[in-house]
Amino acid sequence: MKNISISTEYIKLDQFLKLADCVSTGGSAKALLQEQMVKVNGELEERRGRKLYPGDEVEVQGEGSFKVQSGQ
Repeated sequence: MKNISISTEYIKLDQFLKLADCVSTGGSAKALLQEQMVKVNGELEERRGRKLYPGDEVEVQGEGSFKVQSGQ
């Protein structure tokens, strides 16, 4: 599992996917979510605006697992 640090209170899922280098654009993030390839805390997630907080875990099929960490 790879830790990804954020410097804000939360990060939206589509922004997180870009930060974690899983996708390069928001459109790619939307497609990935629509194909049901993303789980947040073990549950399928389709909302790209889902707020992620430190401690949340994101699993992306074909990319691996990531944990949100506070960078503060």
